[in-house]
Amino acid sequence: MSTGERQRGRRGPAARRGRSLLSRVSLILIGAGWLLAASGAQAAGPEVIVLPTTGVVDGAMAKYLDDNITIAEERHAAAVVIKLNTPGGDLISTNAIVGTLLEAKVPIIVWVAPAGGFAASAGTFITLAANIALMAPGTSIGAASPITSEGTDIEGTLGRKVLNDAIAKITSIAQERGRNVDWAVSAVRDARSSPVSEAVELRAVDGEAATIDEVIGFANGKSVKTAAGEVTLDLNGATATEEAMNPLLSFIRLLSDPTIVALLFSTGSIGLLAELYSPNFVTGILGTLMILLALIGLGTLPLNVGGLLLIVFGMVLFGLELTVTSHGLLGFGGVVCLALGLSALFTGPVDPFEPLVRVATPVIVVISATAAALVALIAFGAVRSRRVGVGIGSRVHVATGATGEVRSPLSPIGSVIAAGEEWSAKTADGRSLERGTPIRVIKVEGLTLTVEPDASSSKGA
Repeated sequence: MSTGERQRGRRGPAARRGRSLLSRVSLILIGAGWLLAASGAQAAGPEVIVLPTTGVVDGAMAKYLDDNITIAEERHAAAVVIKLNTPGGDLISTNAIVGTLLEAKVPIIVWVAPAGGFAASAGTFITLAANIALMAPGTSIGAASPITSEGTDIEGTLGRKVLNDAIAKITSIAQERGRNVDWAVSAVRDARSSPVSEAVELRAVDGEAATIDEVIGFANGKSVKTAAGEVTLDLNGATATEEAMNPLLSFIRLLSDPTIVALLFSTGSIGLLAELYSPNFVTGILGTLMILLALIGLGTLPLNVGGLLLIVFGMVLFGLELTVTSHGLLGFGGVVCLALGLSALFTGPVDPFEPLVRVATPVIVVISATAAALVALIAFGAVRSRRVGVGIGSRVHVATGATGEVRSPLSPIGSVIAAGEEWSAKTADGRSLERGTPIRVIKVEGLTLTVEPDASSSKGA
């Protein structure tokens, strides 16, 4: 046997022992990792996803709840808590949310909160559709009667149709969740509203909870029926994870606020007027952007075209005030049209469960007052400039032969800068001169100069 073979023979057992030791250490480390992961998961406990849900019930709210309940199911969350505070909303979105809650595979808890909040109109349907319904102290629920946009009962066959449909819907929800059907029907038929103590006593809701910990404690151990079957909630050591609405949906909901829409449209229109009066691109771009955002919001609201046209006509009058001598009359008419247009910008909701959509009265007052102040300043400035112009004409003399340049194109009448002042001017031979063309004064008639191109200037014609 050669020397090399003897050496490999001696190394063989040692190498095998080394590999065996390495394998055992690797297995121990892997096992320890699995034990740590399991203990960490056990320490974390079950997850409860909290969804803050406030404002008018609309399409954005319906999508927010549907998306996050689906995510909760994928994450195998123990429960979803919808923290609800709403005055109501449109019927289509309400039906979508109710369907999402009834078909959810994860237990749904609706918690009417915070203190002082309420689940009115459409919010009543959503609350009753939950597996477990709780209310914070000082909250209320009910007042789910369908009414007209003026707040009166819907008369005739249409009224009976809408009322009976709403009663049938809320009865079905209450029966499915084992709640007080008589109370649910009275909330629709008689617009009944109950504080938390009465709602709990009449079994409209399941209990009262002041904090999210109390909500979790109340639901722990309860058995509920989901789309996946009967589930017993095991929430010992549960952690609450709040999932807010994503920025895009929040922005869309912000644009659907009638007051925000009114501010964007009026401010954007003023920006466009400023761009027309004094081109600088900044006010024009910002004004156009604001109007586009306002139009997006108008698409989600019950727009009254007449109100929008009044606002547009008011802005046209403001623009004319800048160019026509009216001593403020056109501007005053614009203020009146603006105020009337903002007041009538939205019609009553088509949906009987949807709350009224109106621009806040204080905002209308502020916008109108601001517009009136601007008109007053424009009128005052126009009158003052005319007085100053008369004074200048009486004591400032522009000599024949004075030079200057065209300020507003002469075609053939426009304005020029001469002797440090702006003057009305015309060309002697009727030709047109572009802005910036050097000129020479050949005649003075009151406040109007007759000019010709300055041939001595390097820029002259």
